[in-house]
Amino acid sequence: MLFWGMSFVWTTIVFKYYQPITTIFFRLVLSSIILFIGIKIFTKREKIQVGDYKWFLISALLNPFLYFLGESYGLKFSSSTISAVIISTIPVFTPILAYYSLKERLSKLNIVGLTVSFLGIILMLVNKDFSLNTSPLGVLCLFSAVIIAIGYSILLKKLTLKYSAFTIIAVQNLIGAIYFLPLFLIFDFNHFISITPNYELISSLIQLSFFASSLAYVFYTIAIRELGVSKTNILTNFIPIFTAVFSYYVLSEYFNINKILGMVIVITGVFLSQVDKKSQIINFYRFFLRFKNKS
Repeated sequence: MLFWGMSFVWTTIVFKYYQPITTIFFRLVLSSIILFIGIKIFTKREKIQVGDYKWFLISALLNPFLYFLGESYGLKFSSSTISAVIISTIPVFTPILAYYSLKERLSKLNIVGLTVSFLGIILMLVNKDFSLNTSPLGVLCLFSAVIIAIGYSILLKKLTLKYSAFTIIAVQNLIGAIYFLPLFLIFDFNHFISITPNYELISSLIQLSFFASSLAYVFYTIAIRELGVSKTNILTNFIPIFTAVFSYYVLSEYFNINKILGMVIVITGVFLSQVDKKSQIINFYRFFLRFKNKS
């Protein structure tokens, strides 16, 4: 989550030079190279069963292809902090998908958390005159990415039962790069060759590839296998916090009271949506009091 929080800042920097499709394409190509070298050095190469190729093709279509399109164009038209906060609502929407696909019951706190999170997002997106302070297209792209990410995490769980995290992410990123290649050649190639790379661009792109597209996804895949989808997605709450800190120091992003309050409300809503027993709230409150007393 630390690496993904930082990725919004690195992506914002790369977007000063490259278009989203170019950024994603080279991010995936570099990540695939890094991961396959890692497999060669640190692990055994796993043979993918013929019947599983369809699951890799579908999972790569969801993420990185569709998810990165939604996230990248959302980030292009919104600030890095707003983008990270919307992405952090993934655990809020997970119970809704589970309700319709798995017939899991929505608790009252799920509904309260969902409502509170929406209020926080609205507070961040709307000005005093009720006009949007960010692009509606950007918000639509980001929420599309959220829904895609939930579907991807459920499918990813299936793959983790048979293959290592390194193999899954390496293969998915390679397939994703192949998906993006035609788009890059058709829409972005002329713009790409007109840009002269500099240190800021190259370093940000390499950090995106190594930390966000390689290590972060490997760690996330391991967490999905060990903790499950719901518990792992709860940890996305940390993304906007990391993004806000790095955006402030690296991008000098301006934070007004609406943005700060909105972040607090969204994260509170996400927390509420994951608590299904009063005892858990009480235990959290006791832990907070002990921590406060020690401080």
